[in-house]
Amino acid sequence: MMGSKEYFDEVAHNWNDMRTTLFSEGVRKAAIKTAFRESNLVAADIGAGSGFITEELILNGLKVIAVDQSSAMIEEMEKRFGNSNNVEFRVGESTSLPIDDNSVDYVFANMYLHHVESPQDAVNEMTRILKPGGILVITDADEHNYEFLRTEQHDRWLGFKRSDIRKWYENAGLANVKVDCAGENCCPKSESSGEKVEISIFVASGKKN
Repeated sequence: MMGSKEYFDEVAHNWNDMRTTLFSEGVRKAAIKTAFRESNLVAADIGAGSGFITEELILNGLKVIAVDQSSAMIEEMEKRFGNSNNVEFRVGESTSLPIDDNSVDYVFANMYLHHVESPQDAVNEMTRILKPGGILVITDADEHNYEFLRTEQHDRWLGFKRSDIRKWYENAGLANVKVDCAGENCCPKSESSGEKVEISIFVASGKKN
């Protein structure tokens, strides 16, 4: 059975177009608005895909370390942003991010958590790389029951309860935890049935002590 890494390797060359059918630029604006304090800081974009969040971070004057488990996705990002001095590209897994402890001001993870094996471990790992005072922002799908996403897009989790997100943040030692509606929906369409659905998106933030 194909896993998420193999799936994203396969669709990497089309992902930027595919993404536009799933969710809008409003998601990344909501994420960055939640955390943004000042330019000239360093942000990590985890599960960066083809650079949806990375692009907005650059526009806001941040330096970015873009991480994805798919080397094909990294190649697509390099095509888009390779001429920028403000982006580094790294291949890494959810439980072993290739970033030093206490080294970035922000961590962003958009539509990433529902692909990892252990959400709590992933949140712990993203917290590890934050500097004290740094902020973790996750945007992802609320809990739903659209099973076709397991087989067609290889989602491990059918979204999340916001109470679980809060618990994972607090277990990781993050403070000032907020989990709110992003004001945007994810709108996937089943390839087999043609059904198009709308799933609300949350934005979660927390600060490292």
